[in-house]
Amino acid sequence: MSNNKWLFSLLLSSLVLACSPAQENAPADAGTTRSEPTRQVTQYDAETFFATTTLFGSSVSHDNKEVLVTSDADGIFNVYSYAVNDGSKTQLTQSTADAYAGISWFPDDKRFLYTADQGGNELNHLYVRELDGSVQDLTPGENLKASFLGWRADDQAFFVMTNERDPASFDIYRYQVSDYSREMVFKNEGGWAGMELSPNGEWLALAKVNSNKDTDIYLLNMTSEAAQPQLITDSDKEVAHTIFSFTPNSQQLIYGTNAYGEFVQAWAYELNTGQHAVEYADDWDVMFVYFSDRGSYQVIGVNADASTELTILDRDTGEPIAMPDFPAGDLQGVNFSDDESLLIFYLNSDTSPSNLYVWQVGSDQVSRLTDTLSPAINPQHLVASEVVRFESFDGIEIPNILYRPHQASAENPVPAVIFIHGGPGGQTRKGYSPLLQHLVNHGYAILGINNRGSSGYGTTFYHLDDRRHGEDDLQDIVYGKQYLQSLPWVANDQIAVMGGSYGGYLTMAALAFTDEFDAGINIFGVTNWVRTLESIPPWWATFRQSLYDELGDPAEHAERLRRISPLFHADQVQAPVLIVQGANDPRVLQVESDEMVAAIRENGVPVEYVLFEDEGHGFRNKENRIEAQEAYLNFLNTYLKQEPMQ
Repeated sequence: MSNNKWLFSLLLSSLVLACSPAQENAPADAGTTRSEPTRQVTQYDAETFFATTTLFGSSVSHDNKEVLVTSDADGIFNVYSYAVNDGSKTQLTQSTADAYAGISWFPDDKRFLYTADQGGNELNHLYVRELDGSVQDLTPGENLKASFLGWRADDQAFFVMTNERDPASFDIYRYQVSDYSREMVFKNEGGWAGMELSPNGEWLALAKVNSNKDTDIYLLNMTSEAAQPQLITDSDKEVAHTIFSFTPNSQQLIYGTNAYGEFVQAWAYELNTGQHAVEYADDWDVMFVYFSDRGSYQVIGVNADASTELTILDRDTGEPIAMPDFPAGDLQGVNFSDDESLLIFYLNSDTSPSNLYVWQVGSDQVSRLTDTLSPAINPQHLVASEVVRFESFDGIEIPNILYRPHQASAENPVPAVIFIHGGPGGQTRKGYSPLLQHLVNHGYAILGINNRGSSGYGTTFYHLDDRRHGEDDLQDIVYGKQYLQSLPWVANDQIAVMGGSYGGYLTMAALAFTDEFDAGINIFGVTNWVRTLESIPPWWATFRQSLYDELGDPAEHAERLRRISPLFHADQVQAPVLIVQGANDPRVLQVESDEMVAAIRENGVPVEYVLFEDEGHGFRNKENRIEAQEAYLNFLNTYLKQEPMQ
């Protein structure tokens, strides 16, 4: 069965926009040249936007009849099966509190694995649902975190990593499919940050983070007790390497490297000969490479200007497979059935949330299994974004995702919000976002800024903000405001700033260290960098040095960290603020928001506070997302449009 591919974000990010089709770069003045006539649209409330269903996961059952999918259709993420023949769905888990995420069907029956934490605390356990519907926690215990690592090629065992022995280190266990008995097969005493097992279970790829610019890959022969990890990416330069996948025959390791230019390329390492060769290169970062189980197909994803360009190659011909026509959108979650007769995938775009599709390989028709957009929403009333760029204070070109409301014109200029992603090294991407579409629908222009330090635009751009946070990247936000003010359809005296996690930090920095913005929305944002960096969760221990390289060591750079922390400069905040926080957040502790709210109130500045007792770093319960969304809109209406709060 296909291994689940996890994109592990090591920095503080949560609000990530989904992917959608790539487009040609728009010129810097693209927002001023749109020729469509201004028109009025139906305005939908937050509940209607969040009646849209979020789906992910595409594991195909052994009999090719069902797809394992995670869905929030009932208000909280649960696990469902979708019938391949007609899209009918069956709810398989019944959580009413914690979010559940499906991982994989078992290779030869309808048991399945899923994961869940407790109230957003990120301490995920791995569970199995038996054929009779009973559930077993495969990783019981307190204060541990576990994740699925993959199936062995013979389908008789699977691998799990947990930090139960040492909160700062993840060990690997092999579980038997028959009775779930387990054996530790790798004791992580080397501070390894990333791990990937070959399909035959004989080789283990290990990532060692040396700094935020330098990550090495080692290879361990698991068949020899005396073997030691061997470095396979030796370089006299600082180079970032990423483990992608092993080939199905366990003969090659595919990895990413930025050793040969600004962007990540995929390279192949031959296990038998030790030879390296380029596997795939593009003018943008290669994000992932993986294979169908039998090895006939290779799936490659490229981060092309904030969209995902996905290529599926026939490995016999080396050419992209010929698929029949299907609607426009980014392909995501691509997965083949074990026998490679079915291809399951999602399509997503700015104006269409992810829908699940199935293709009988070689046939002339693709079938859609879901319809996830709220039935009350007319897709014509949604807005497709465009990629725009402006020059910042030092001439650096800053890429952005711009949403122009249908109501906007030179005769009817609209207020605007600069939306800042998390990270620091995240990226605002094209794709469907109910959060942004709801605000755009209500007449707010959105500039999703990819300030310096964002991923996807080359190594140099990514590192431009190292230990310059709250300084150079903040100037990008200010110049983003100036760009918006240059657009004739934007009300240049009604501009707010908004973001989550690191974006929440830059929001508060924009309010504390400039007087440029009329209001700000801080969603679980850092306000005290000294405390945040001192309270890094133990399971991030292997990334601690990388975080210090990026932001600063609180023991050595406390003075600078205090200087850029909004909490210590709260008396300078003069614009109204909305702060939203999860009480169980292990990354940005509730005390960060509590103290910020108290300090702003002491100044007599308007501040609103929404605290969710059952959420962590990101809001998973649909009712909470609706409540937060209503708070965003009411706050903006009150302080930008100056309409009475509803």
